[in-house]
Amino acid sequence: CRISKGGETLGDLMTSQAPFKGKICCIGAGYVGGPTMAMMALKSGLHVTVVDLNKERIAAWNSDSLPIYEPGLDEVVRQVRGKNLFFSTDVESAVRDAEIIFVSVNTPTKEYGFGKGRAADLTYWEGAARSISRATVPGAALFNNFKIVVEKSTVPVSTADAMTCVLNENCPSGVGFQVLSNPEFLAEGTAIDDLTAPDRVLIGGPQNENGRAAMEALASVYAHWVPRERIHMNNVWSAELSKLVANAFLAQRISSVNALSELCEASGADIEHVAGAIGFDPGIGSKFLKCGPGFGGSCFQKDILNLVYLCESEGLPEVADYWLQVIKMNDHQKHRVSKLVVDTMFNTINNKKIAVLGFAFKADTGDTRESPAIDICGTLLSENARVCVFDPEAKESQIRYDLASFQKDDKLSISTDAYEACKEAHAVIIITEWKQFKSLDFQRIFDSMNKPAFIFDGRNILDHAALQGMGFRVQGLGKPKTWNWRREQL
Repeated sequence: CRISKGGETLGDLMTSQAPFKGKICCIGAGYVGGPTMAMMALKSGLHVTVVDLNKERIAAWNSDSLPIYEPGLDEVVRQVRGKNLFFSTDVESAVRDAEIIFVSVNTPTKEYGFGKGRAADLTYWEGAARSISRATVPGAALFNNFKIVVEKSTVPVSTADAMTCVLNENCPSGVGFQVLSNPEFLAEGTAIDDLTAPDRVLIGGPQNENGRAAMEALASVYAHWVPRERIHMNNVWSAELSKLVANAFLAQRISSVNALSELCEASGADIEHVAGAIGFDPGIGSKFLKCGPGFGGSCFQKDILNLVYLCESEGLPEVADYWLQVIKMNDHQKHRVSKLVVDTMFNTINNKKIAVLGFAFKADTGDTRESPAIDICGTLLSENARVCVFDPEAKESQIRYDLASFQKDDKLSISTDAYEACKEAHAVIIITEWKQFKSLDFQRIFDSMNKPAFIFDGRNILDHAALQGMGFRVQGLGKPKTWNWRREQL
């Protein structure tokens, strides 16, 4: 990795500047801030404080029941909490004493005014910037006469410039700020593995002496456990845009294979055969070629809409329309899964019990944000079905909150047991690819269900031939149809 300074490599620059040894603070104790800072504390040995105004969230981080589920996270937190990792609601003190401050606050899609439905809402981001300004009083900890502020949240291009303006307009005389972009590339469910051995660490900052010094300080923190050749430094705008584009590319692959899954169902092809064949091409690769009910999570849709808004703002309507189509295809996939259920079940699911296995947007997380299960369950409820949801990690309160707008609480039930959820159901829908669903006793489930007993495998994780042998009517996404009530069984 090289940056523009006399042809020196990052390694040369890092050895010429002493490694960072000060305190670190992170504003925001959510899905990114909590795990990232826990790993940073574990690997670097530095003093790290995570702050949040949400008292319940901080109390959970300090308890035996963490506020988020992530495989391996509990073990990491236990090793360092109370030693060099701390969780607090005292934002001002933590910011004052830290030389590096990460900002990892929510940047949801704007729901009002200019850019509604497209632009990122930067309310929490600006609040964080002003909190940093207020805490930077005379005597506050500084690195080379400035504080290093690191954007960890996914933000629009040029947000660092705006943050610099807010900070500099409110800081004491003689104190400065260097704002860096250090986007996260974590995947929920594998976040601890991603943090332990990241494929890259991207740091963007001002291309001047202080900016380079700030980037080198942050790079030295990561260098405690990340090989230096994986730490890449460039300008701040490139770093900000790279995160949006990375998520857009991944979502584009999902929408592409989901679009092909519909064609496979119509033509008699098998999406797993098709995806496997094209995945052998090294220019394409096999990752993100699994079809499903649609992508979810806090990032993909939000970041694509942000990218669309950026393109529209720059007068690039064709580019904006291109990326918007990824969202449209995702919405279509969620809708057609619901329609497939209704069509297959004799065009009516009125008062029929449907067991939904999985509500989190993906396996190994309890996160339900933008989960395809929300739209699918909502449509089923709107069709007057009795929906019973089972998910091993998603909380009942969150599931009910996500489905509250459909005003069908009398038709919605949440089960803590998969077999109970499926009992007397007319159909089972697999929405989340939890491994434990593969090992369920489906003969027991079949015996407890109304007949004909339907299974809609939204993730293609089950043995369809074995299920058909038991008597199930099975339909996977992108799979040839094996049964149609309008004509004799195929």
